[in-house]
Amino acid sequence: MKILIVQESDWLERNPHQQHHLMDRLSVRGHDIRVIDYGIDWRRKDRKRRSIYVKRKVYHHVHKVDFKANIQVIRPGLIQIPVLDYLSIPYFHGKEIERQIREFQPDVIIAFGLLNAYFAARSAKKHNIPFVYYLIDVLYALIPEKTFQAIGKYVKKQNIARSDMIITINKRLSELAMELGAPKEKTIEIDAGIDLEQFDPSMDGIQIREKYGITAEDTVLFFMGWIYHFAGMKELAEELGQNKEKYPHIKIVVVGDGDAYQDMVNIRDKYSLENQLILTGKQPYDLIPEFVAAADICLLPAYQDEEIMQDIVPIKIYEYMAMEKPVIVTRLPGISMEFGEENGLLYVNRSQEVLPLAQELAQKNNIKEVGRKGRKFVENNDWKVITDKFEETLEKLL
Repeated sequence: MKILIVQESDWLERNPHQQHHLMDRLSVRGHDIRVIDYGIDWRRKDRKRRSIYVKRKVYHHVHKVDFKANIQVIRPGLIQIPVLDYLSIPYFHGKEIERQIREFQPDVIIAFGLLNAYFAARSAKKHNIPFVYYLIDVLYALIPEKTFQAIGKYVKKQNIARSDMIITINKRLSELAMELGAPKEKTIEIDAGIDLEQFDPSMDGIQIREKYGITAEDTVLFFMGWIYHFAGMKELAEELGQNKEKYPHIKIVVVGDGDAYQDMVNIRDKYSLENQLILTGKQPYDLIPEFVAAADICLLPAYQDEEIMQDIVPIKIYEYMAMEKPVIVTRLPGISMEFGEENGLLYVNRSQEVLPLAQELAQKNNIKEVGRKGRKFVENNDWKVITDKFEETLEKLL
């Protein structure tokens, strides 16, 4: 198959998501894949070094999780001015989609975005190419300008209406898709996957613990990924800083960067938490299993009322569970619907509840027992099974 992917995020720099895992594996199986992406992080660049206009770029031989993958990534031109960046998408991305249809002649177009998905759906219909809309996030809730979120929701509805198939990553997103107009018979759920060989609970993580000065009596709480302001990590760090004498053997390890990274650095310095709040920055993906292995408990303490978090199930939760790590997570509708109770997750209502719960878990010595329940729950989510299902789904559509 020739597969054209369209998304409004950075394929190259952002941590691997569902689409990266699937496309790398499909590429290794011999499918021809091109990706049209968007340099979403341009606003974080130094303004003095930032140009107003960025030309189209093509990246060859790209892989994210499998070095044998060979994917071409095309990044259309971009006007790097707030608001105008959105307004430039119809022209630059619309033009690129038509160019790829003409030159690449894809068998199917799969979209993950909003605006460029809208134009991809229109072009697909015009050229009689099957269009698949893949929902892994509630994207309109992530638009920084609140006034544009209602427009984003409308665009999402239009994309769903034009789709030949809607694929979602969890039960709650399937419900949301149908609430937005997706026909039940066209809506398919394909779970997140895990590389069960890579995320192996027999790994010990000793080298990571030694590198960062973590002793056997320390309890490590672990978070990885993009640090949003609503991730709850700032509040957790503040709680540790204000009560560090109460939790002398708890250490928080954060792998990743993001909007709130500098705030985390400031909190660490404010409370002199250099030995208890370990901020590693972004790390290579192939090192992530080692970091998870070094942890005792993993975290997702996001704001309970944050709209973007209501319906999603981040892929990292599956990876934590695969390595037999208990996960302390805010009770959110999508996550609780997906995993239920007593399956390796421990629910809290706010990040300030994390430290006492983690300490209680350590003192009762039942970390491993809770972790084993999680592994058992996700052991059928191997990436090979998920990729087989995805490939078969596309073949049936074609």
